[in-house]
Amino acid sequence: MGPEVLSVAEMYRADALAVAGGVTGEQLMEAAGHAVAREVRRRFPPCRVAILCGPGNNGGDGFVAARLLERAGYPVRLALLGDVVNLKGDAARMAGRWRGRVEPLTPAVLDGAGVVVDALFGAGLARPPGGAAAEVIAELGLLLLPVIAVDVPSGVDGDTGAILGDAPDAVATVTFFRKKPGHLLLPGRLKCGEVVVADIGIPDTVLAEVEPPVAENAPSLWAKAFPWPRADGHKYARGHVVVVGGAAMTGAARLAARAARRVGAGLATIAAPPEALAVYRAGDPGTIVVSLDDYAALLGDPRKNAVVLGPGGGTGEPMRARVLAALKAGKAAVLDADALTSFADAPRELFKALSANAVLTPHDGEFARLFGKAGGSRLERARQAAGRAGAVVLLKGADTVVAHPDGRAVINANAPPFLATAGSGDVLAGLIGGLLAAGMDAFDGAACGVWLHGAAAASVGPGLIAEDLADALPRVLAHLHP
Repeated sequence: MGPEVLSVAEMYRADALAVAGGVTGEQLMEAAGHAVAREVRRRFPPCRVAILCGPGNNGGDGFVAARLLERAGYPVRLALLGDVVNLKGDAARMAGRWRGRVEPLTPAVLDGAGVVVDALFGAGLARPPGGAAAEVIAELGLLLLPVIAVDVPSGVDGDTGAILGDAPDAVATVTFFRKKPGHLLLPGRLKCGEVVVADIGIPDTVLAEVEPPVAENAPSLWAKAFPWPRADGHKYARGHVVVVGGAAMTGAARLAARAARRVGAGLATIAAPPEALAVYRAGDPGTIVVSLDDYAALLGDPRKNAVVLGPGGGTGEPMRARVLAALKAGKAAVLDADALTSFADAPRELFKALSANAVLTPHDGEFARLFGKAGGSRLERARQAAGRAGAVVLLKGADTVVAHPDGRAVINANAPPFLATAGSGDVLAGLIGGLLAAGMDAFDGAACGVWLHGAAAASVGPGLIAEDLADALPRVLAHLHP
């Protein structure tokens, strides 16, 4: 399956386009039910299965799965929220093909179950489940039964990943055609378990009409643009990144510069206050160290084509002036940490100077200082912020979102929890700065950088500290190299 991520409305449209193209709704539902039954059989030997069906198409999928699992030798109890006579369309047809008993939905259906199929509500749920559904979902949480969810675990908002009331913890979620934002955004992602995307007969050609602007971050999105060294190249052709350092938090700039060099920048310079130069020069011998007194000259050199500002650089008017100077000089820029905080009381001044050649990398606190405490999902907030700033916004977190001002966005889902360590954000800023210096555009560079960041962390695993990340990159890059 491709990396495209469809909103609930876009998925409805994809369904409709498939039906308009000759695939019947009945065929789609049969295929969905087959995928659910197949996942149950793959994970569990024959055992009692409780299938919880809702009043819509998700329930129809559950009826199909019930029929197929019973045929395969699984004892099945099926419970329906509502009355079978009220089912409509394809769901009613699938209920008619089920020859077993249809019980009312109560917690009693879970008695003796070895596995549960949650086919109550799909991704389009708009309010917290109530009544019998809420009781059964709560009981699932107490019994800790393994759950296979259909589309999303009931209670997860498919567009935002929000939990509406409560939702079961699934061991796997079977969804169809493409993932939805709720499979990737927290906290919904934590409820999904392994997400299995099943082909149910919707042709990929419908994507040309749906035109989803969101994707799950993956190398397939940016691999062709990765700036691999050329046989006839040299270090000056691979870009020169400048990292602005401070006098106190000297490790931050050094981490960023090392990451920039590892990922592909031909040269890296740290520009630091004169009183700290000796500290910086005691670091990596391959990193150039110069005085910040020479900052204007650095910006005037066309060979120095990218600037990373913020890691340990200090806050206030001096940093603000350096940011604006770099943007005025037309440099590709990565603005992180202190560079963002320096504009907390004057965000419009920053936004007026930005372009799509800049990447802002805030965590949630820095994001709120610049853009306010806006509502909506992480995806929505990042996309709105990118449009407002006129620059690429990378909203950091376990479910990092990279958004372009034109509305495109990627959701990154490969970051392990080991990245919650001091300095990892500085490494990320350096990765992106190095990629921009080497020739990637801001959106691809940000998406690539955050994916490499997660992959490097995963390759190290428990015990990770920020210093490990740059040194893990060669192993990750070797797997990507064509």
